[in-house]
Amino acid sequence: MANILNTATSGAKKTQLMYKCNMSFKQMETYLNLLTEKKLLNKRVHNGSKDLIVYEITDKGQFFLEVYHSLKALLTA
Repeated sequence: MANILNTATSGAKKTQLMYKCNMSFKQMETYLNLLTEKKLLNKRVHNGSKDLIVYEITDKGQFFLEVYHSLKALLTA
């Protein structure tokens, strides 16, 4: 989930997320649904084209990443 949020920091399409996070379409669908449901990601229609959807991290998602990185640093120290 953190990898998806990191990748979506500047906005990303589903295909970009799939390749950068090395996930299958089914895996990506599951995680995108969860992240949008929990309001960690926003789904935005790009330039009025309903076919081009861009995923962007929310403020809540950014906070999640900060906490995740802090916890990861504690566990690896």
